[in-house]
Amino acid sequence: MTGGVFMRKSNRLFVRFLIICLSLSGFFVKVMSQDQIPAHPPSEKILKNVKPMREMSWMADTVFLPQLFFPSAFTKTGHNEIIDSIALLAPVFEHLRQVHAGLSEDTVRIVHIGDSHIRGHIYPQTTGALLTETFGAISYTDMGVNGATSLTFTHPNRIADIAALKPELLILSFGTNESHNRRYNANVHYNQMDELIKLLHDSLPEIPILLTTPPGSYDSFRQRRRKRTYSINPRTATAAKTIHQYAKDHHLLVWDMYNVVGGRERACLNWTAAQLMRPDYVHYFPEGYILQGNLLYQALIQAYNDYVTR
Repeated sequence: MTGGVFMRKSNRLFVRFLIICLSLSGFFVKVMSQDQIPAHPPSEKILKNVKPMREMSWMADTVFLPQLFFPSAFTKTGHNEIIDSIALLAPVFEHLRQVHAGLSEDTVRIVHIGDSHIRGHIYPQTTGALLTETFGAISYTDMGVNGATSLTFTHPNRIADIAALKPELLILSFGTNESHNRRYNANVHYNQMDELIKLLHDSLPEIPILLTTPPGSYDSFRQRRRKRTYSINPRTATAAKTIHQYAKDHHLLVWDMYNVVGGRERACLNWTAAQLMRPDYVHYFPEGYILQGNLLYQALIQAYNDYVTR
């Protein structure tokens, strides 16, 4: 009996020993089948922060924006931006993003209306050509009238022509002719803008409207047979301020070209110092309008890049 008990205990001990050995062997094989994980990264390698896939995708949608240099004669220029406090441009920019990424073949339609600065075509067509080069499927239509004010476009036929183009973004560039009236009244100007924009909203509900300010101009004087003289039109600054106020009151977009190019203190002096104004000191040589078109393009692309990286 004693020998049998001893044998049974020995067998149990052997089985336990065998189980322990097999377990240790399996653990050893499992561990040795993997590369050893170092406690610290090798000193010659630098770990990089990896952006989340969504963020990397949005970053790829940005547009390269080369720096635009003003002529050397320009001083005290302002920040070139579109004021869009409630993201009115988001639907337009989302369509541009899809076109840019090849996800949509639908054309983005922009209509730019205004006075003789628009009627000359160079300013708006510069912006349109740059947008087309960047995104591809862009329709940028300009409609300008010499001597126009906001009231000029309140005619039903003109409203119908604009609506027929089915714009996704409407740009309004007025203010030069309003401010050339020496009896200029800011309240009258405000109400004239209101009349036009209400008609546009009736025909084009939900379409974002971008107001721009005038570039700057001079008054001319002639006393009897004396040579005509010119002085900076002081009412342009008031007109620009009125446009700003209207945009703020009615939640519209605004691009303040007047203050971008120097404002009350330097706008007109900058244009003339760079020899970009025509002899009438109201209109501009092609190079001046090209600069204006480039500035608007830069402001739009900066706002677009802000949208896709937000």
